[in-house]
Amino acid sequence: MKVISWNVNGIRAILSKGFDNFFKNIDADIFCVQETKMQIEQNKENIEQLSLFEKEKSKDTNIKDLEIFKNYNCYFNSAEKKGYSGTAIFTKQEPISVIYGIGIKKHDTEGRIITLEFDKYYMITIYVPNSKRTLERLDYRMEWEDAVRDYLKDLSKKKPIILCGDLNVAHKEIDLYNPNEAIGHVGYTPEERQKFKQLLDIGFIDTYRYKYPNDRKYTWWSYMSGEREKDLGWRLDYFLISDNLKNNLKDAMIYKNILGSDHCPIGIEINI
Repeated sequence: MKVISWNVNGIRAILSKGFDNFFKNIDADIFCVQETKMQIEQNKENIEQLSLFEKEKSKDTNIKDLEIFKNYNCYFNSAEKKGYSGTAIFTKQEPISVIYGIGIKKHDTEGRIITLEFDKYYMITIYVPNSKRTLERLDYRMEWEDAVRDYLKDLSKKKPIILCGDLNVAHKEIDLYNPNEAIGHVGYTPEERQKFKQLLDIGFIDTYRYKYPNDRKYTWWSYMSGEREKDLGWRLDYFLISDNLKNNLKDAMIYKNILGSDHCPIGIEINI
């Protein structure tokens, strides 16, 4: 089974930047998206210009009607605030159940989590809140992380979990190009790194680091100063799996050459 995750930094924008080609060619069993920045109820005012439809276009067309998704079940969790946050999952196999959020109202207004239940596992995509450059949202993020970890602990008592997404943290020095300069900055604070460690401590493994313990590869680059061209990046996107699935893991991938967002896609191949 192939699973892909990508923070697209706006799904409507990336549809005109080669997303459809990657989506078709990768042919994933499950494709998870973060930072959709849209409400699924919105009509696609600009979609007609993207030449992605192979059917009659209309003002009532929305993203679920795109031809590239015709073989997928589509699930969106949108933020209440328009143009902000949001997650989506496209899956060939229909899940047993779908959960949007974690059941706590104050944490479920930004569309940051979708959980699909399958027969042998849960598939979860997550877009972790950014603490902001001045760390003004760090306290809220700590609260959010604790609530989500409790949610994951409860689910893991029932079935193994595959979790993916933009976790907005570089865990170790190897996960960013300038660790000494980044200490204490958003995405590399002791608090954020500790919360990531606590996720691993409840029974998850970081698939890419498990497979490639010494590889220095990144998944996000600032748009500033040509940092992507220079490969001055951070690894902020992850696949975590329950420890009892580690022998099922075949490979973990980072598609650093796929453009269209400030993040690149990542993936795993796993036998379930």
